[in-house]
Amino acid sequence: MRQITLDTETTGLSPTNGHRIIEIGCIEILNRQITDKRYQEYLQPDRQIDAGAITVHGITNESLQGKPRFADIVEEFIAFIKGAELIIHNAKFDVGFINHELKLLKKGWQPLEHYCPKIIDTLSIARDHHPGQKNNLDALCKRYNVDNSSRQLHGALLDAEILAEVYLTMTGGQVSLLAFDDKIKMKEQKTTIKRISSERAPLTVLAPTEEELQCHVQRLAAIDKASGGKCLWQALNQCH
Repeated sequence: MRQITLDTETTGLSPTNGHRIIEIGCIEILNRQITDKRYQEYLQPDRQIDAGAITVHGITNESLQGKPRFADIVEEFIAFIKGAELIIHNAKFDVGFINHELKLLKKGWQPLEHYCPKIIDTLSIARDHHPGQKNNLDALCKRYNVDNSSRQLHGALLDAEILAEVYLTMTGGQVSLLAFDDKIKMKEQKTTIKRISSERAPLTVLAPTEEELQCHVQRLAAIDKASGGKCLWQALNQCH
């Protein structure tokens, strides 16, 4: 399963007011493991950045001089994300801006949903898990013990990296038991089998209490809901 956490920085709050994307950042997650594949571009917006936006992300008009325009990088960007599940915090904002940029090209480009049919909004997940609480990225980092100490200002790539950690933690942090990379397979092949002595003392078996079993069931249900029905242990339980 290939997923991409995505974030953008912009010149202002709304594309309907002519605001544009000035940074795109993406992080790849493969089988619930963050990989070293990243995508980042700073973009020339052909307009001034709002002063309020600069205080948020620190990107200035001067720093974007000579940077490519969205039209220059669109093929590479779409190639990187195509077919993956997109994970975005407050997806309506970023998807709206990306679709605005694609529409401005007028060269047969389709909306983002055409290339990535499944878009997961972590803000919606967080609101379901923690109704009535703050659910911005900083609040989620604090709640799930994700280190965001390097986040003095917003940045698309940095926020995508943090979002990847938050998403995996928030949805249970599980990795499919069927997903083994080549390094793990090689290591297993070289491992010497060690036999346990038949003279060892018998193991103590501790049975869970009813309260513990109920907590386990509730936790699996929460993971299953957050992951869109992809909780492996829940599927195994149903099989039995």
